[in-house]
Amino acid sequence: MTSRTEARPTGFSARRTSAAAFWVREPGRGEIRSEDLVAPGPGEVLVRTLHSGISRGTETLVFRGGVPASQRRVMRAPFQAGDLPGPVKYGYLSVGVVEEGPDALVGRTVFALHPHQTAYVVPASAVHPVPAGVPSRRAVLAGTVETAVNALWDLGPLVGDRVTVVGAGMVGCCVARLLAGVPGVEVALVDVDPGRAGVAEQLGVAFESPHDAADQRDAVVHTSATASGLRLSLDLLGREGTVLDLSWYGDRPVELDLGGAFHSGRLAVRASQVGQVAPARRSSRTPADRLALALRLLRDPAYDALLTGESPFDELPGVMARLASGDLPALCHTIGYPAAEEDPCSP
Repeated sequence: MTSRTEARPTGFSARRTSAAAFWVREPGRGEIRSEDLVAPGPGEVLVRTLHSGISRGTETLVFRGGVPASQRRVMRAPFQAGDLPGPVKYGYLSVGVVEEGPDALVGRTVFALHPHQTAYVVPASAVHPVPAGVPSRRAVLAGTVETAVNALWDLGPLVGDRVTVVGAGMVGCCVARLLAGVPGVEVALVDVDPGRAGVAEQLGVAFESPHDAADQRDAVVHTSATASGLRLSLDLLGREGTVLDLSWYGDRPVELDLGGAFHSGRLAVRASQVGQVAPARRSSRTPADRLALALRLLRDPAYDALLTGESPFDELPGVMARLASGDLPALCHTIGYPAAEEDPCSP
């Protein structure tokens, strides 16, 4: 494909022939590698990355090598290179600007489910334009909000429901914010970290500690990825209530005591996972429709409460190690890329 330099906005560089990418070399060790970039062909785009987000739960699990062998194929990211447990290039929250490709996309800020990399070539169908009013850094949350959208489609909350979200991580906070928009729904966000109370306030929901959480809930959404969180979720349910579990436990066993109210109260535990559109909308929505909705929902500035820090790309190996060890507390830690421009060419 010939160069499209003449179509690029002022300030774009000549076509890139290489990029730098973050790899998990082996469990617990990350590194930056150089990669060749081929020229985009018909129907492809070259994206220069502005920001990427670290999906703390899943990515630190991958970094630690905690994905069970039986689930490594299921857990493959869309543009993953290598194989779990490593060496592997993994990640899926990337926002950049299109430097080459179809005229309708050149210069547009886009979201893609791509690992942490300074630039990349992907099919044009794999990038999703970021709507006006959504800053590029906030747009890295699109994949997480998409998970939350799918969860609400799975849960089907009713007007006036009492719903608790156990686990104030990225997914839990996004679910809580969406639930808060359903008329009459009473939402509580539960977490062991009292510091998340301020985040809950910015999201417009109540905050409760596990010890004082209200019970008799119509539904509980569990996102803490801990056995204790799942047990608490069941304890908070009212009769015939449902726990919707979004957690990924990796290789950690989960033990539950089902000898109490589980049977007499006709309680239920259901899984929700973003790999497929929820059955309630599968016949009428595609994954692309779902992601486009998530991007539109990110016009809401309340989601900035989830962006708790940013580091430059070349520090990513150390940042990932600190997140995995717990030395760096964060909800969504973002990565900034060299020469990133703030929201270029937003519509």
